[in-house]
Amino acid sequence: MYPQGYPTEAVPLQAVSYGGLPGQPGVVQHTAVNITAGQQVITERPKDHIIWSLFSLVYANPFCFGLAALIYSIKARDRKVVGDVDGARRYGSTARCLNIISTIIVSTVFLALIIGITVLTTTIVSYRTANLNSPREQYGFSY
Repeated sequence: MYPQGYPTEAVPLQAVSYGGLPGQPGVVQHTAVNITAGQQVITERPKDHIIWSLFSLVYANPFCFGLAALIYSIKARDRKVVGDVDGARRYGSTARCLNIISTIIVSTVFLALIIGITVLTTTIVSYRTANLNSPREQYGFSY
């Protein structure tokens, strides 16, 4: 939790009594404060999700979510280059949400397509099997 190289110091706050008897010592709260003396705190770099956006654009582009995700990813990368970390995080977060929506939609459609083809194939096979086993000659059908 604390960055390496920074010692923690306990700084007492004002004494506050929480229902104790008068004249008795009250409960004293302490907190640790890390003060950086002009040094930059190391934070995680914002992610732009550019590769995922490219895949969403090429392979999974329902309702142009892949294109929108790619645009926001490029904006996030531009903000990161300029040094606007907050803007890069916002654009990266938006690109991530659009990529998730695009992936969910395409996965659902792909799964429904596989299920539909499977059901259709089994129906056709069972129909043909049932017709091959029925005697056609008694109904007057001949080939």
